[in-house]
Amino acid sequence: MNVKRTFSLLLGTFGIGIVLGVAYAYLQTEKAGEYVLKLANELGGLSPNPFDNFVRIFTHNAGVALLVLVSGLFFGLGPWVMMLFNGLVVGIVAGFFVKIGIPASKIVLGLVPHGLVEIPAFVLAGTAGILWYRSIREAEEPAGGFKEGMKKALKLYAVTVGMLLVAALIEAYVTPKVAGL
Repeated sequence: MNVKRTFSLLLGTFGIGIVLGVAYAYLQTEKAGEYVLKLANELGGLSPNPFDNFVRIFTHNAGVALLVLVSGLFFGLGPWVMMLFNGLVVGIVAGFFVKIGIPASKIVLGLVPHGLVEIPAFVLAGTAGILWYRSIREAEEPAGGFKEGMKKALKLYAVTVGMLLVAALIEAYVTPKVAGL
């Protein structure tokens, strides 16, 4: 499986998660609402200072991306599970808000500006983790495969971090204005 194919399939897995999450929100609106409240409490509110939001968003997302990358070492399966789960979360939240009457256009405007960069960044981190695992598995010497795979994975993670920096800037400064938040 090559890099582009892995990336595309991981992105598709995220999309499947969104569809399942929206379906859940529509079928189990009360439970979805409870989940959204729990999630909001865990994440906390936004600061009136966009720079504080930027720092918080970026550091959180960079940590999550690192976790997605490292999860690839678990037999290459971790990124698949994490992308499906994150898609579910996005779908549940978006589906719940639409179900309770918030216009879909407002939700799209709240997700798309930064999501166009952020989601591919997470998918790239997952792809890096899967490639790292494959490098170990396919190497004649697993230690050499670990080292080579890690070098490649960290290069992709550096790109991921750059993308997340851009996404956090958009999420902190652009998204609130575009979505009217």
